[in-house]
Amino acid sequence: MKVLSAEFVKSATKPSEYPPGNLPEVAIAGKSNVGKSSLINTLVNRKNLARTSSQPGRTQTINFFRVNEKLSLVDLPGYGFAKAPLEVRKAWKPMVETYLQTRKAIRLVILILDSRRGISPDDATLLDWLDYHDLPALIVLTKADKLSQFERARQKKGLAANPLLEGRPLLFFSALTGEGKEEMWSLIQRSASGDAGRGDS
Repeated sequence: MKVLSAEFVKSATKPSEYPPGNLPEVAIAGKSNVGKSSLINTLVNRKNLARTSSQPGRTQTINFFRVNEKLSLVDLPGYGFAKAPLEVRKAWKPMVETYLQTRKAIRLVILILDSRRGISPDDATLLDWLDYHDLPALIVLTKADKLSQFERARQKKGLAANPLLEGRPLLFFSALTGEGKEEMWSLIQRSASGDAGRGDS
C-alpha cells in the first residue's frame, strides 16, 4: 500500500474522547515494549509518528492515527508492565475493553508478540477475549531480524502447537528491515474493505 498521508489525530481514555468512527479501524495491541509504535512508524514510512520509548509502559492512552484519509490505526496502551503504578495497571483493562467492545468501526486487531519470547499468559488472555467477542485478530511476531531461520522455524512450530494459535497465520515482522510490511498491509486492506467490522459508531 502506498502511504500518501499519515497523521496523529488524538489520544483518548474513554468513549467521549474518541474521534468520529467514520473510517475503518485497525487496533494494535501487545505487551509493553513489544514494538507497537515502531510497527506503526514502519507501516506509514515515518520515523516519529507514533512515539517510541525504551521505557516500558510509556503509552497510557489510546492513540488514533489517520492514514490516507481512509483508515485509522489505533495504538492501544501496552499491558503486562509490572513496574507500572498500580492505578495505571488497573485502568488498562476497563479502558481497552471499553474501546474494543463499543467501537463499531474496528475491522481487525493486530496482536503483537515478541518473536523471541512467544505468547505470554497476558497475550493468551487477550486473544481468548478477542475470540469470545468475535473480533478478528492477526498475530504478528516482531523483531524477526533477531532470529535465525532455524530459530524462526522452532518458534513457529511451538506457537502453532498452542490451541489458541492453531490454524492462525503467524506473520514475522521487522521494523529494522521492513520484512512483513507489505503482507501486513495486504491483510489490513482486506479486513478494512470487508464486512468484518460492526458498522459505524
